[in-house]
Amino acid sequence: MAFNVKNEVLIRVYVVLVFIVLAAAAIITKTLQISVLEGDKWRSKGEELYLKEVPMEAERGNIITEDGSMLATSMPFFDIAFDPNSSAIDSADWVQNLDSLAYCLATYVNPEYTPGGMRDFLIQQKQEGKRYVVIKKDATISEKDLISSFPLFRLGQFRGGLIVMQKFNREFPFRLLARRTIGYVSGDSIEVGLEGSFNNELKGEEGTQLMYKVGGGMWIPIDNLAKIEPKPGRDIVTSIDVNLQDIVEGALAKAMIRHQAEYGTAILMEVKTGAIRGIANLGWTRQGKLIETYNYAVGAATEPGSTFKLASMLALLEDGYVDMNDSIDLEQGRTLYFDSEMQDAYPHTLNNVPVIQAFGMSSNVGISRLMQKYYGEKNNADRFIQHLHDFFLDVPTGIEINGEVTPFIKRAYSSEDQWSGTTLPWMATGYELTITPLQLLAFYNAVANDGVYVKPYLVKEVQQYGETLKRFPVTEVKGRIASKKAIRKAQILLESVVDSTWGTGYSLRAESYRFAGKTGTAQLGYQRLENITKVKGYQASFAGYFPAEDPVYSCIVLISQPKVAGIYGGQVALPVFKEIADKAIATRLELYPVINAEKAVALEDRALPTYDAGFAPDLQYVLKELGMKYFNKSDGEWAALKAEAPDSLKLLKRPVVNNLVPNVIGMGLRDALFLLENKGLKVQVNGNYGKVKQQSVRPGTRSNGQTVWIRLG
Repeated sequence: MAFNVKNEVLIRVYVVLVFIVLAAAAIITKTLQISVLEGDKWRSKGEELYLKEVPMEAERGNIITEDGSMLATSMPFFDIAFDPNSSAIDSADWVQNLDSLAYCLATYVNPEYTPGGMRDFLIQQKQEGKRYVVIKKDATISEKDLISSFPLFRLGQFRGGLIVMQKFNREFPFRLLARRTIGYVSGDSIEVGLEGSFNNELKGEEGTQLMYKVGGGMWIPIDNLAKIEPKPGRDIVTSIDVNLQDIVEGALAKAMIRHQAEYGTAILMEVKTGAIRGIANLGWTRQGKLIETYNYAVGAATEPGSTFKLASMLALLEDGYVDMNDSIDLEQGRTLYFDSEMQDAYPHTLNNVPVIQAFGMSSNVGISRLMQKYYGEKNNADRFIQHLHDFFLDVPTGIEINGEVTPFIKRAYSSEDQWSGTTLPWMATGYELTITPLQLLAFYNAVANDGVYVKPYLVKEVQQYGETLKRFPVTEVKGRIASKKAIRKAQILLESVVDSTWGTGYSLRAESYRFAGKTGTAQLGYQRLENITKVKGYQASFAGYFPAEDPVYSCIVLISQPKVAGIYGGQVALPVFKEIADKAIATRLELYPVINAEKAVALEDRALPTYDAGFAPDLQYVLKELGMKYFNKSDGEWAALKAEAPDSLKLLKRPVVNNLVPNVIGMGLRDALFLLENKGLKVQVNGNYGKVKQQSVRPGTRSNGQTVWIRLG
């Protein structure tokens, strides 16, 4: 019995032993598998928990103007932290620098702490084992340099525990100036303006940095040989002129406020090159703030209204159907096309007028009747549409920013395009088609450029470190959009809008220079009903160029839905154009007419300073400074000027005799008072300015202290 119990115990021991051996073997096997066979895999997984390669942001390239002014630039900022438990911090360095470090941080970085309080805070962070203590976020370069010079920190990342993480913020030195044109990039899918279109050039190449995970989910950089420095982006040189951009934006903003319009856009372009010197797009936020909300210049295609009449007239002139002095019946401003009535913008009683007058006064009836007469048949309508293609009014300009829409021009007699019997006359006046302001400006620019079409552009070069990597040449289309003869007549039509008394721009013509262009007023959201046309609003515009004789700039202004102080192009958009032109001319002295370009014309004797009198040396000095030739017949202190023939002046003697009343006629008040009072005479003066015209006591009368009245004039 005892034997059986012993055997049973031994069996149980052996069974347990076998399980122990098997478990040990399994553990050993698994250990070998993990450490040897799968060692690399698990070691890398372990490292991933504490080490990772993090992308390093590259410095984004600048967007600059032609003269080097910054429109957009990346400014470096720094998040600065402290690792009080860095293994490389020597205890002696810690003790030696703690007090002075606390003083510097409390004094220059975080004045909410006293130096003693900051010292206690640093000790507490070290005792709690913290590896990442925030010192300052978004520090500037100067702030970073200052903090890096503090005691202990100056020893660097490891010995001093200083952690510096660089990042870049996009800055706009001119604030809202051209912001929509400059644009932005958001995430991987939203790319707007120049920032978006040239993102590949601007963004540069990211680098990589090995980072170590510390407590609190924070990561700190580790210096290692595998670190890859980021490559900065390239710079974009634009055609924008900061001064002209400011002029364009300021003029448009004033009009937006004055007329309480929904939105507005204005573009200033160089005629010969197509370089856009200023472009503004303004709208309102919900808070009532005026900002660049959308790029209406390239992204908003609308019915242009009367500014499109230039295209209609250029087609007629090119085909030789009309001349400027031909007569057209305006039917007193009202006519019918089938069951639709067309009216001129202003009521009048005119019938037969020259074509140039019909264009200058922007007669819808006159222009539409010409178009219907000569292009009403299908073949001729095709011819008109082909002219619009030749004028590049059916294609985008290809400007270097995203979002440009394609114009819509109907095909002649196309049911798909809903061509009807009234389409052609309404197209002639700028309806039943859509086009962007920039596309229309490019057409006007070609007319200003004697028919040569140039592609509008915003970007001139791609640079890096000041060296040109890529240059974008001026793109000029071969040939002309129309014959030189037709173009010159179109230019005269545009000049008549401003120079002629009947023109819609006559009231704002300039005195020191001439400009040419066309006003436009388009109805928005209109419905042509049986007896009335319902309109939801208006769009005012003006397109043109200046100076008229030798155009340097073309410009278009479009303001949508003005609510107060006028609705017509001549009231709303033309003043903006005029302000832009005035100020742009003022920035270019070479655009002013040269006063002395021609030989000086001899002045008539009535234009010369005859009978001016005074102190002889003073008169001679003034004549010399003015470059006026004269014959000196004076040998005394006082003299008078006399004009005897064109460009002929004589300086004659004006005698002053003791005890006699002197002749002061022609003198200024100062000289007259000096002479009279020195003779003991009392003087009373009538008038506030000018020369002495009369004196009450006859010259040559004996002076005995009497009162002399003198009149200035």
